[in-house]
Amino acid sequence: MTPPEPPVGHRVALVHDWLTGMRGGEKVLETLAGLFPEAPIFTLFHFPGSVSRELESHPIHTSFLQRAPGIRRHYRRYLPFFPAAIEDLDLSGYDIVFSTSHCVAKGILPAPGSRHFCYCHTPMRYAWDQERAYFPRRRGLVARLRGLILTGLRTWDVVSSHRVDHFLANSNFVAERLRRYYGVSATVVPPPVDVEFFRPDTSGGPNATAEPIVDKGEHRGASGDDYLLMVSALAPYKRLDIAIQACEEGGYPLKIVGEGPEASRLEKLAGAGTQFLGRVGSEELRRLYRGARLLLQPGVEDFGITPVEALACGTPVVANGRGGVVDIVQDGVHGVLYSGADGIRGLLQAIDRALRIRFNILNLRAKAESFSTTSFVRRVEAILAKGS
Repeated sequence: MTPPEPPVGHRVALVHDWLTGMRGGEKVLETLAGLFPEAPIFTLFHFPGSVSRELESHPIHTSFLQRAPGIRRHYRRYLPFFPAAIEDLDLSGYDIVFSTSHCVAKGILPAPGSRHFCYCHTPMRYAWDQERAYFPRRRGLVARLRGLILTGLRTWDVVSSHRVDHFLANSNFVAERLRRYYGVSATVVPPPVDVEFFRPDTSGGPNATAEPIVDKGEHRGASGDDYLLMVSALAPYKRLDIAIQACEEGGYPLKIVGEGPEASRLEKLAGAGTQFLGRVGSEELRRLYRGARLLLQPGVEDFGITPVEALACGTPVVANGRGGVVDIVQDGVHGVLYSGADGIRGLLQAIDRALRIRFNILNLRAKAESFSTTSFVRRVEAILAKGS
C-alpha cells in the first residue's frame, strides 16, 4: 500500500490515548501510522514493547504521566489528570492532526491554523451512559468525590469536542452518541479488519470448510471440541457474566479469550464448562474462531471488531441487538440478534435459534470483506483530501 503524500509543506501528527497493548483502537492507529510513516505519535503514556513494531518504529512523545508513580499498574487511577496531560502535549509545527480517541485524545490542543481530524471509537463510556456499570457503588464519600470528578470530566469532554474540525465515527451508533453528547455530526468509517488473515480454513483438515452452507449445529472444532466463543476484554460492560450463566444453564462449553479487571470475579462465577484462555496469539485466535459454533456478544459495543473477524472465518454471531453490531449482523443471515433486556433467557433462546440455522458462508465472508483495511484506507484518504 503506497502512503498518500500530504499536501506540500504539511506535517502530520498522530494522537492516541495511551499505548499499553494491541486492541482494536491500536489496530486503527497502526493503519493510520502506515498511511503516514513519518508522523510522530503523541500519547499520554507508552509501555515499550506493548504495541506492534510498526507503531514503535514511529517517534513516540508522551505526557508528564509517563513518569507518574505506579503508572504501569494503576494508570486508571490517574484519570482526573488525563485532560491536563493531553493538553500539555506540544503540537506546534503540525498542520494536520489525526487523533484516535476513546478517552481524551480528541482534547489535544492543535496549533492555530491546523486541521484536526478525530477518529472516535466512543465518547468516554464511564463518564456518560455507562457510568453506573463501571461504578455501581453510589453512596459514601469516595462515590461523592468520584461523581464530582466525572461531572467536571463531562464538561471538559464537551468543550474539547469543539477542537475537532472533522469527526469520524466507527459506527452509526457512535455517530448518534457524538450528536447527543457533543452536538456534532460525524462521518461513519468502520474500522479496518484484517479479513485476509481471518478467513475460513481451506487446508483440507478436519476443520476445513468445503461447502458454502455451514451447519454450526453439527460443527466440531479441529481438536474435537464443541464450544461457543467470546473474545473480549474482561470488563463490566461486556456482560460476560450473562454469557457464562447462559452457557452453564444451557450446557454449552464456553471459551473466553481476553484479560481485564473482571477476571477474578468471572472465574468465581464460572463452572467447569467455561474455560478462560487469557491473551492468545493471532494464529491461535484464528483457530478458535474457525472451530467455534458461534461467537457470543451479550454486551452493547460501539462497533465490535470481533464479530467481523468471526464472520470472516465463517462463524456466525449471536449478539445483543443494540450498538455497532447492527451495522455488521443481519438477523438470520449473519447470525442472530436478540434483546439484551431479556437477559440470560434471551441469550439462550438466541443461541438455540442460531444453532438451527444453516448459514451460508459466502454471505458471512461477503459481509466481513466490506470492513477490509483497503476499504478503510480509501474512506480516510477521501476525507483527508476533501478536508485538508
